[in-house]
Amino acid sequence: MNLRSLLQYAVLAPSGHNTQPWLFRVADDHIDLFADRSRRLPVVDPDDRELIISCGAALLNLRLAMTHSGYQPLVAAFPDPGQPDLLARVSRGAATRPGELEEALFLVIPVRHTNRHRFEDRPLPAGLAEALREAAESEGAWLHPVEREAERHELANLIAEGDRLQGADVSFRRELAEWVHPNRSDSRDGLPGYAQGMGDLLSYLGPFVVRTFDWGTGQAAMDRQLAEGSPGLTVLGTPEDYPAAWLAAGQALQRVLLRLRVEGVSASFLNQPVETPALRGRLRSLIGASGYPQLVLRFGYGPQVKATPRRELDEVVI
Repeated sequence: MNLRSLLQYAVLAPSGHNTQPWLFRVADDHIDLFADRSRRLPVVDPDDRELIISCGAALLNLRLAMTHSGYQPLVAAFPDPGQPDLLARVSRGAATRPGELEEALFLVIPVRHTNRHRFEDRPLPAGLAEALREAAESEGAWLHPVEREAERHELANLIAEGDRLQGADVSFRRELAEWVHPNRSDSRDGLPGYAQGMGDLLSYLGPFVVRTFDWGTGQAAMDRQLAEGSPGLTVLGTPEDYPAAWLAAGQALQRVLLRLRVEGVSASFLNQPVETPALRGRLRSLIGASGYPQLVLRFGYGPQVKATPRRELDEVVI
């Protein structure tokens, strides 16, 4: 088995602003996963919490790819205290055969894309909520489905408030604008206009608009509708709130996203209440969580979307 070939699946994980903040080092019998701090987002993610979550999602893909290739993945998280950027070492274990579900999750890695469009008013599969809960818990995280109308309304209010705060923050807008690209850009990272439903012409104006204007009120109205109108709305969290928990959250996130995709269900993020310090505690109180909210997910049936670009393997292998 060529270990380097497994990375073509690892890099398909989601990441904040599609920064792809990971690096890999390939040895004879293992792969090291590093955080690429040069791609951090100091305004929206000052503690690198979401950066490490993104790396955790890539780690889950890597584990599934190794299992698909016939070997048990042996994972050591943070194996060297002297290297805080070394998040995990994945070693090739004994020969194995993937189970039916693990193989199904692996097969949908290439077709899982973040879908920011409005979802259909169509019921989700029976038993899906329980399957997602089990997926998250298997990686050491928890899911809180937001099902009651009053709770959903209050979460939508928090999301909208987060939009207004972020849209009014000049530093936030400048940081986001650095990662927004026209559709015809040669960039292999960031958010092309088509990811936000923009045509080619409008996408050229995207970075300027994001950087220059306070768009928070308009975005708040749109995201409120998305939150209240999505068939599925859930909060993913962890019992603790430090780097090892964030890495676990990323693996849980990707397992949940792939489990959704197995059912043909799409998802996207409404993380504003978690990214805004003034709102994260209120979100925790709203859902009555004993742990720490890490992500807010909406999901349902939506239109087919184009994948965002990915960096070449030579750019992420050290």
